[in-house]
Amino acid sequence: MEERQISKAVIKRLPRYYRYLEEILNNGIERISSGELSSKMQVTASQIRQDLNNFGGFGQQGYGYNVKYLYDEIGKILGVHQIHPMIIIGGGNFGHALANYDFEKNGFVTKAIFDVRPELEGTFIRGIPVLMMNQLEDFISRETVEIAVLTLPKSQVAEAAQRLTRCGIKALWNFAHLDLDVPEDVVVENVHLVDSLMQLSYRISNSEEEQI
Repeated sequence: MEERQISKAVIKRLPRYYRYLEEILNNGIERISSGELSSKMQVTASQIRQDLNNFGGFGQQGYGYNVKYLYDEIGKILGVHQIHPMIIIGGGNFGHALANYDFEKNGFVTKAIFDVRPELEGTFIRGIPVLMMNQLEDFISRETVEIAVLTLPKSQVAEAAQRLTRCGIKALWNFAHLDLDVPEDVVVENVHLVDSLMQLSYRISNSEEEQI
């Protein structure tokens, strides 16, 4: 059977479905309709049905969705029921903050943090060891690492990405304000915080214009 291409917009909404379904499940709700889910997520019921139909639908007409079943199935689609070992490149303020975040509950396990400052060598952040960048290649050769998180300055991130891809890393979570040039088989998720703020600024500005 030919593999169906799923749009980036649908993939972007899946984590939101997963997060809202977790909240609904924690509230003891066992069944929900696309209309009820729509009111919580501010996505049309038709869009929800279309999105879920990309993966088989999961609902029954006149019944809606079994919350636990849908939550588990979307989790499987997102791969959060698997363990994803990752490393953080850059132990500065932002890397430190990410290390302190509880990604483990969704299967993302940080195994080490890498930095160049000698004073950080041998320290730990939330139990995660801080290693030096000259240990990077050896660590990756010995340990299973699926994802590298890049929290480096813009001037350093391209070189780090090249080192990582040469070591066989196929997934980069990039927080530097730089689009990376990597091999085609490497997946990059760019998180440009300034871009997000500018989008927020646009929405504020246009909202103010509409009220004038």
